[in-house]
Amino acid sequence: MPLLNTETLQADTAGIKRAADLLRDGKLVAFPTETVYGLGADAGNDRAVARIYEAKGRPSFNPLIVHLAELDAVKALVDWSDDAEAVAGAFWPGPLTLVLPLRAGAPVSRLVTAGLDTLAIRMPAHPAARALLAEFGGPVAAPSANRSGQISATRAEHVLSGLSGRIEAVMDGGRCPVGLESTILGLAGRPTLLRPGGIGPELLEQALGRRIAQRHETDAISAPGQLGSHYAPNARMRLNATDWEAGEARLGFGDVDCDLNLSPGGDLVEAAANLFEYLHRLDASGAAVIAVSPVPHRGLGVAINDRLSRAAAPR
Repeated sequence: MPLLNTETLQADTAGIKRAADLLRDGKLVAFPTETVYGLGADAGNDRAVARIYEAKGRPSFNPLIVHLAELDAVKALVDWSDDAEAVAGAFWPGPLTLVLPLRAGAPVSRLVTAGLDTLAIRMPAHPAARALLAEFGGPVAAPSANRSGQISATRAEHVLSGLSGRIEAVMDGGRCPVGLESTILGLAGRPTLLRPGGIGPELLEQALGRRIAQRHETDAISAPGQLGSHYAPNARMRLNATDWEAGEARLGFGDVDCDLNLSPGGDLVEAAANLFEYLHRLDASGAAVIAVSPVPHRGLGVAINDRLSRAAAPR
């Protein structure tokens, strides 16, 4: 694809208006959310959505998440339910994606759903994202703003390092506060956790008033973030390292001697916020291997370990 002049926009009134105008013209704009930066396109424009797959090098069978600012606009695209009402009331706007049956005639490109009869949808909480969505006035398809399978972007600089020359603009809203992709809950049948994230299953079960199922890795892809190899640096990954080997870049957790520490005090929220940022830094060091300390498999640690295991998977 020919190289583009990628603009850097500020998250102010002028930048938001420029970003919305670009989206209306079928262009690609990366923007901050509370989780990671998203690569946005008009979800109703087939050509614009196709360009997301091209820019990222993303497999066409991997569906995209649609972002909207208002609940009424969400309900116009999907078959809403009591379960959806319960969890949306508890966690929206915020880092939760719901997968629901696509409403007949919904003005969403079939490329967004990768041919499925469901739609992944969320209402982000980040003020710049909400302002952009309100200014645009329609559904925006937005996977993470990085090359497919590589480390997600939590700063505008991360977006530019992978996508400069491939997209029209990035809106710089600073560092993403959560730093880990949204939890994905399937509601097209029995409530099922399709991707772990910052909102744990116990909180979802509390909102729903019953247990939720867990997706099996052998199940067909039904939502973003389910590929075996994903979120990967160029370096190989060695997980659950309790000692270090010569030449490795060392990513620690807790009271350990290392190059970068996700959280010296063992705070999983801090670790999640730092994960992709620190993987970017260590990968830029040129090390062939990034070794990672064990991270407790509880709370946010479940989502952190999910991302680490996919980053370490065979490619």
